[in-house]
Amino acid sequence: MEYITNHIRLIGTMDSAPVFSHENHGRQFYSFFLDVERLSGTVDRLRVLADLALLNATDCAWGERILVTGQVRSYNQLDETGRHLIISVYAEGIELTDEEPDDVVTLTGTLCRDPVYRRTPLGREICDGMLAVSRSYRRTDYLPCIFWGRTARQIAELSAGARITLTGRLQSRAYNKLLANGETETRTAYEISAVSAELTKD
Repeated sequence: MEYITNHIRLIGTMDSAPVFSHENHGRQFYSFFLDVERLSGTVDRLRVLADLALLNATDCAWGERILVTGQVRSYNQLDETGRHLIISVYAEGIELTDEEPDDVVTLTGTLCRDPVYRRTPLGREICDGMLAVSRSYRRTDYLPCIFWGRTARQIAELSAGARITLTGRLQSRAYNKLLANGETETRTAYEISAVSAELTKD
């Protein structure tokens, strides 16, 4: 039987007040952004989705440092510009904290397409992959991942269908998208930057 591993631990600062997202089975969900600072000083702005009851129990507010534990989730959003993969953090626990910023993700999933190996303009080895991570009720989250250095070389040797377990961080990255009308639009991409990865046997 395939076991499920999808866990994230974030410590950061609430960068926005929660706003209503949707209702599901009588539960109201709200979203907000969490700013998580890296050791380099770069700040990742990550979208968090939380049950209203959980938010009320925590009584957290904009500008406060909080600890969020939960899972990384994805869904496809359709709008006038096409289909977009939306990555967010589904909060299972929230509490106030004064700990230092943190961002740790552990995932077990299946590579759903062949990884792509390349080098950055500065010569760093990098490998792009898309990880399909199962969750309850036969749902699946599709999470873009990047691997570096020796790990990039190892993952590049794998093919679609390989199951791996990785540890890393969820990060945000701004990029410019060329639109059909010739204009450019700044968008934000989210991906798992893996620190380590290994083949998994179920």
